[in-house]
Amino acid sequence: MNYKIKLLAFFLCVTLNIAAQTPAATIPSFNFVKQDKSAFTNKNLVAGKMIFFVFFDASCDHCQHAIQYINEHQQDFNNAAVYLITIDNPTTTELFLNKYGSNLKSKKNVTVLRDINNEFIRKFGPRKYPSMFLYSAQQKLLLYDDEPKNLIKFSNQIKVNGK
Repeated sequence: MNYKIKLLAFFLCVTLNIAAQTPAATIPSFNFVKQDKSAFTNKNLVAGKMIFFVFFDASCDHCQHAIQYINEHQQDFNNAAVYLITIDNPTTTELFLNKYGSNLKSKKNVTVLRDINNEFIRKFGPRKYPSMFLYSAQQKLLLYDDEPKNLIKFSNQIKVNGK
């Protein structure tokens, strides 16, 4: 009986620790891959612009809504460098973007990245899919959210402070 209580306490601590994960206050170093398989690191981020990361999973309904919103309101995100990040394979990502983000594929300020080393969760601290991070041009966290219904907060912040 004592063993079961300790085991339950352990799982509760681990679960609470994961749920209480804090989003990265500044952009951490990372190594991702672009769709063309070329390397992309934090050193490749657009300088002097707000940076908007969207961490998504192609099978996630909320992610579909988030990408669809960004796709339909793409002009609201023009003053930010937008990085769509996933661990999904390139074929799945391409199908997903064709269906939910077709307008984003041709935007110069949008870059699709693949997290092949599973770094994003550990380094950025998202709580769930989709996780959206808006960083200032100085790479300081301005907004974090994981609810697609709150995307208007991001677009408003970009309109007001974007360059």
